[in-house]
Amino acid sequence: MWWGVAAALLANTLYSVGFVLEKRALTSLPEVSIRQPARLLRLVLGSPLWIGGSLALAAGFAAQLVVYRTLPIAAAQGIFVSGLVLLVLLSARLLGEETSGRERYALGAILLALLMVVLSLREGSDTVGHDAPYQLILLVCVPSLAAGVWLYASAERRTRNRHRRPTTGVEYGVAVGLLYGVSSLAIKGVSSRLTTHGISGAVPALLSSPYPYLLLFTGVFGLVMSQAALQRCRASLIVPVCTTVTSLFTAVLGTLSFGEALPDEPLRLALRVAGTALAVAVLLTMPKHDTAPRPSPPAKELASP
Repeated sequence: MWWGVAAALLANTLYSVGFVLEKRALTSLPEVSIRQPARLLRLVLGSPLWIGGSLALAAGFAAQLVVYRTLPIAAAQGIFVSGLVLLVLLSARLLGEETSGRERYALGAILLALLMVVLSLREGSDTVGHDAPYQLILLVCVPSLAAGVWLYASAERRTRNRHRRPTTGVEYGVAVGLLYGVSSLAIKGVSSRLTTHGISGAVPALLSSPYPYLLLFTGVFGLVMSQAALQRCRASLIVPVCTTVTSLFTAVLGTLSFGEALPDEPLRLALRVAGTALAVAVLLTMPKHDTAPRPSPPAKELASP
């Protein structure tokens, strides 16, 4: 089980580094839009710094497969949230992003939620689910994908209103978080197929399941949507919101879908539930508008590519 904790912390580090590198690369690129996905991909694939960030995210994905083979879903999500602290530190150091006092209090609350979840773990007493009915997975994932795309499109329409106050990116973060929540359930499903099937049976088992197709959809749409949002908003705010939504989505719906039981002991159960509830409260109290001065657009934006 503690190998899973180590893998989760490694995934946190890789994801934080990956997001910060991508954000830094995006600040030097012309403005990107989800309405021009081919142009977006052409621009980011031409940036070595962005490619380095993407490789870090891919390595984090590999570490996440190990996590889901050794830890219950709810516990894994609580640990993943801890990566927000490192991301904020890297954003301040490498991107020059400043966080408000309110946001720093929110990060402290997230660390407390992490501590609660870790204390609720006990070797040998937590069950790790390995299977879920495909109909249930699709019932959970398809409406969530539709809601994420709709919410993102709504945020885009409001952003184009020049008289609207600058957004912090909370709406973008929630929308992308829903897509990544579905992706996280798909990663859990892929990990389960690799655990319960031999090498010869793993590929047919995967192809007959919805998991690789959910990963393909969330990978393509998540890439385009997240890059456009990351360029417009502070990484130190949009990524924490996205991570919180993803973690809560996966912890609640993933636990139910894969039939993982919560702790039997009242104290451990209270710690895990309270940690999840605290993360929800943090998300609900995040500011909706950005009061910090917006950086001037890079010189490349002033000319057509």
